Parts: sequence; C-alpha cells; structure tokens
Amino acid sequence: MKKWKSLWLVFAIALVAILGACSEKDKQESATQAEKVEPSQAEKSDITIENNGTTQVYKEAPKKAISLNQHVTEIMLALELEDSMVGTAYLDDKIYEPLQVAYDKVPVLAKQYPTKEQVIDAEADFLFGGWKSAFGEKGVGTQEELETLGIHTYLHTASIMTKPTLDDIFADIRNIAKIFRVEDHGEALIEKMTKDVEDIRAKLPQDGEDLPVLVFDSGDKEVFTAGQNIMNELVTMAGGKNIFGDVESGWTTVSKEDAVERNPAVVVVIDYGETSAKAKINFLKNDPALKEMEAVKNERFVILPLSAASEGVRAAEAIQILAKGFYPENF
Repeated sequence: MKKWKSLWLVFAIALVAILGACSEKDKQESATQAEKVEPSQAEKSDITIENNGTTQVYKEAPKKAISLNQHVTEIMLALELEDSMVGTAYLDDKIYEPLQVAYDKVPVLAKQYPTKEQVIDAEADFLFGGWKSAFGEKGVGTQEELETLGIHTYLHTASIMTKPTLDDIFADIRNIAKIFRVEDHGEALIEKMTKDVEDIRAKLPQDGEDLPVLVFDSGDKEVFTAGQNIMNELVTMAGGKNIFGDVESGWTTVSKEDAVERNPAVVVVIDYGETSAKAKINFLKNDPALKEMEAVKNERFVILPLSAASEGVRAAEAIQILAKGFYPENF
C-alpha cells in the first residue's frame, strides 16, 4: 500500500512539473509575441489629406521626401524627419541654427527649385512646397501632374492664405506630422512654440497703445510691404500694429505717400537676397519722401530674416526679435 502511495506521489509531482513547464512556455511565447514590433493602428491606416484642391491618400509614411522652400524644410527638420528626406532646395538665408546639423545630412538639390528630372532621379515620393511657385510654371510641376507620377505633394496652407495665424501654422505642422506618422513630435513642437510665445508676450507692456509699424520688404518707386500675411500676426503678437494691416492681401505694394502719412514709429526691414538690410536702411534714410517718417528720423529699425518672417517654426524667434526691437527696455 505504501508502495502505491509513493508511486502516486511521484506521479502527482511529475504532473505538476509538466503543467508548470507548459504554463511557463505559454508565458514565454506570449511575452515573445508581445515583444514583436507590430505597426500601430495609425500606421496601418490610410491617411487622407485635403490640400490645395487635391486629395492625397497615404498608405504609408513617405520615405523619400523633398522640401522645396526653406521654411518648410525647417518644419521637416524640426519634426526630426531628415532620415526620410532625399533633398532640399531654395534656401533664402542661413538655416535655423538649432537645425543645422540635421540640415547638413540632407542633399541640397538646387539653389532654387529642382528640375522635374532631379525629382525623378531622386526617386522622390513626397514634395513639400512652401509657396505657390513651388508647383507653378517655374516650379517642379503641378500637384495633379506629380500625382500621376506617383509623387505625393503638400502645399503649405498657411503660406497661401490671407491673414494666417499661428494656429494655421500649427495646422500645417499637424498635417505633416500625421502624414509621416510622427504626431507626438508634432504636438511637442507646437507645445514648445506656444510656450515660447507666451513667455515673450508676458514681458510686453500691458497698457498703452501698440506701436505703429511698417514692414519694409523692398521698393524703389513704391513700397512693397505686408498686408494681411503672417507678418501682420507676428507684429501684432510682438505688441505692434501693422500700419497696412487693413489691406486685404498678403504682400502688397503701397505708395510712399501713404506710408509717410501713416507715419510708423518703427520699420521692420526684411533681410534676404542680394540687397542687404543695411542697403535698404540707407535707402530709407536718403529717400526724399520716406526719410520724413518718424521711424526713419529716430533710426528705429528692426531687421528680420525672411526665413523668420515666413510661416514656419521660427515664429517664436521672430516675435522675440520684433518685441525686443519694439520694447527694448522690457528685455
């Protein structure tokens, strides 16, 4: 009898061991399966983007993107997408310093817009244009034409609309982040930009009238200035008032007489191209009409790089440059 009890005890112990081993094996297999990198639901799903009258359907994130203007290049780099890029183009001035290292990793295809042949040779699957001209006659082709070649396109909406705001820039950033499946990066970038702007605005005078400001891009016989483009928003957020903010267009041409009559207290000089900011200021000081403006008489000039005056990731930097120029005693 004792012998049978012993045998049953041995059998029971063996059975428990086997069951335990099976359970452990199941756990290991389950853990192994959990460790497998499975695409998220967002990565599996098609992304549909309506842009500039086109409908773009992305079955996966682009892998060979080309940015066609500097401010959108900087958006791509700020989203840490340099490894998904095969080219950039059209640099207006120096790249934003925090993005220089990332920028250096991406080939520069052309001083201005690349040719369609260059785009095809690079096997591009996505083109990001900052201005309408990117997909115009002097650009790389229309969005519809490029779609027939299997190349997705996105035209930066904030750059082609009247009276864009920071929220419109954020909407474009969110779309690009969505297309490339890096939504977390997009929200982090927007959060940082928002906080930086809030910190700058907190230093501005909280009472008194806003300074009247003229944005001077260029002009010899007339003045090429900002109406209701992004500069209107940046000047306003920096505590100024764009004297031509009532003009319902983006960049616009006005007469010298009108500029003098509105008499700005500060002139914001947009710096880019072959004519330096210094040369523009010298022109203002020596022009028979424009030198009569209060801003010129008092030599109150603020120099702003074109890349910072665009609808990109430098919005906070632009507002800070403007705010320091408008209210130096507060910074």
